[in-house]
Amino acid sequence: MTLVTSSEITAEDLAHLERAITLAWDARNGGDHPFGSLLVTPDGTVLEGLNSVVTGSDPTGHAETNLVRLAGRLDFATRAGSVLYTSTEPCAMCAGAIYWAGIGRVVFALSSEQLSTMVDEEEGVPPLNLSSREVFGHGGRPIVVDGPAPLPAATEVHHGFWR
Repeated sequence: MTLVTSSEITAEDLAHLERAITLAWDARNGGDHPFGSLLVTPDGTVLEGLNSVVTGSDPTGHAETNLVRLAGRLDFATRAGSVLYTSTEPCAMCAGAIYWAGIGRVVFALSSEQLSTMVDEEEGVPPLNLSSREVFGHGGRPIVVDGPAPLPAATEVHHGFWR
């Protein structure tokens, strides 16, 4: 079992989360689901990912999985020292991708529990309600998970989208 730990969400973390929420708006305004993520490496390099489920005709095109694909070009040590910021807590699929990529810390704004109050179903399929902490907890390496962060914009990007 993985030790899932927490640390304090800093002002720098909040700034990165605000950027992730802006990316979520970009995805929504581009015709996709309202999710955005970014990865900050130890040397300060930033990679960004948007949801592309609709425009990419790919049900795995979540912001986090798209970001993990970009991060695949980085070596494992760099990924392990990186922080993934995301507008909404990673789903079970994305948490699995983050785990296998070896990313060391995840920070999110809106929790999956909070999102579930807004989404009854997507194309007739109910959400898979499984927290990222629970997914990571079944792995074999430690991951730091911080969130939810109290950012009203993380909820606002979903208003009117799912219903």
